[in-house]
This record gives sequence, C-alpha cells and structure tokens, in this order.
Amino acid sequence: MKHITFAVPCYNSAAYMEKCIESLLAGGDGIEIIIVNDGSTKDNTASIADGYAEKYPSIIRAVHKENGGHGDAVMTALNIAEGNYFKVVDSDDWVDRDALEELMGVLRKEPEESAPDAFVVNYVYEHAEDNTQKIIKYEKEFPVNRNFTFSETKKMPVGKFLAMHSMIYKTELLKSADINLPKHTFYVDNLFVYKPLPLIKTFRYLNINFYRYYIGRSDQSVAESVIMNRIDQHIKVTYMIIDAYRLSDFEKTDPKLYKYMLSFVSIMMTINSIYLIKQDTKESFEKKRKLWNYLKEKDKRTHRKCKNMLTGMAESDNKFICGLCKSIYVIVRKIFKFN
Repeated sequence: MKHITFAVPCYNSAAYMEKCIESLLAGGDGIEIIIVNDGSTKDNTASIADGYAEKYPSIIRAVHKENGGHGDAVMTALNIAEGNYFKVVDSDDWVDRDALEELMGVLRKEPEESAPDAFVVNYVYEHAEDNTQKIIKYEKEFPVNRNFTFSETKKMPVGKFLAMHSMIYKTELLKSADINLPKHTFYVDNLFVYKPLPLIKTFRYLNINFYRYYIGRSDQSVAESVIMNRIDQHIKVTYMIIDAYRLSDFEKTDPKLYKYMLSFVSIMMTINSIYLIKQDTKESFEKKRKLWNYLKEKDKRTHRKCKNMLTGMAESDNKFICGLCKSIYVIVRKIFKFN
C-alpha cells in the first residue's frame, strides 16, 4: 500500500498544474497521485494528465470525468484512493519539497498501531499581488510531533481554523465519514474538514510549512467578488454543516471538540451573513433570516450560543449593526488577507 494519496482536482488547469504535480513527485514511490480531469474543455489539461500518468505509471493515475465541480473531483479520487492517508492539493497550489520529505520520513517509519487518524501541517498563503506570505501555524494550540486528542488542545484565536490545506486524514476514516461532497458546489472544503472531526481519535501536528496556497487569481473561489456571486453555494454548504451533527451531543463527552465545532459553525454563519449584508437587497436579508431560523429549528442551543458570540452580531438586520459588521470585515480582511 502507498503511504499517502494526493488528489489533484483539475479543471482547465494547464497553466499551473505541472508546478503542483512536480512538487508532489518529490515524495517518491511511497506516494500515489490521482489527477482528476474534471471535464476540462478549454485547454490541454487532459493530455498533460495523461502524459504524467504515462511517464510515472507506478505513481500517477489520470482520471477523466464529466464536469462535476471540485467536490465531485475530490470524491472521485477518494473512492479509488489506495494510500493509507489522503490529501487534497488543488491544481493551482503546491507543496514544499523539504516539508514533503519530512512528512514521508514520518510515514515510512510509523508503525500501523501508533499511526494517528489525522496529521495537521502548516499552510502558507502565497499572495501574488504583493509577493508576500502568511504562515498559518498551530504550534501554540497543539502538541508537536506526538499523538494527541482534542482534549489536549488549546483554544484557537479568532480567524484560525483547521482547513483542507492543513489536514491529512486516514483514507479509511474519510470513507467512513460519509462526507458526500455535492456536485457543482464550491466551498465544500469546509464540509470536508468538519464532517470527519468527531471520528478522529488521535491527531499529530507536524510543525512544517507544507502546503502553499496561492492567492491571486481573479476567478478563485475565495475572491470576494466570486463569493458574492456564489453565495448560494456557500449557504448550501452551511446548511449541510448544520445538518451534520447536533453539537450539544458533544458538549459533555468532548468539551473542547464541541467548542471548536461551535466556533466553526459560528464563523460559517457569520461569513454568509456578512456577504448577504454586503449584497444589501431584500432577497439577501431574507436568505440571512432563513439561514439563522434554520439553525434555530435544528439546534436551539447552538443557535443561542452562536447568537451570543461576537460574530453573532451579523444576525441582526439593524442598519447600524450591519454597517459595523461590514467595517469589521474590512479590517479583518486586511489583517488576515484571506482573499
């Protein structure tokens, strides 16, 4: 069995996918790379994928499918993955060679009986517009280089969460998590991270700057204008996250996991609310009310907790508070540079 499967979803990715794939090849024969050509029609993504599969037949598989979106491409790779662990690397991103070699060293030596359910690694925002970097680390929140449970973690500050970029899951755990990422929907990475969390018994944090997350393309899903246009898809994912669990079930059994998942739900509610406030239409405010009411109907305690957090201000329709929320968003965006 391969130590790890890297899934590389590609959609008209010819301009940048080679950088991504080349960075992964540093992992050697212990890795599997599944390039999923998600119905590309505008460039030679398909032929590039086939070329790599032909050149590295023991490492790379090329899969061609009808367009189903990012989540469907991830699920396609997961369903056929043969690696012990599974990691998604988007085709416009890449991984650090030295960090990959360090990860592979750990995976090669790790006995099966002590292998964690998930590894956590650092990721780096690579900002193309000003050639700056922002490293997201977890050294203050997690023990380093040993297995731990969520009960041993410290509270994460506002704005820091586990992301698809930072997570490496056991493949079988992901398959058992019943994630079912929807087709033709962006922002499913949030569901991909959130849904498996209660199933993870042990984590291990490697303090390595592993994942390089490119920020700079105007058509990226995280670009503000794109989120505004695709807000219904972000809301759809949030509904799925609300439906995933009744959070109060974890409040006594795993309090720190509960608090983290509560914060995750809260920030998803806030992101949707702020973008709907920014749209500033009768329809957008109705969508916001509908979303908050849905959370209340599904889990009154979680709704009350989210509403009482600082981020809960975004539920309000008051003009002054809505204006304040937009101002806070501008400040936070400048500080964290997340899009």
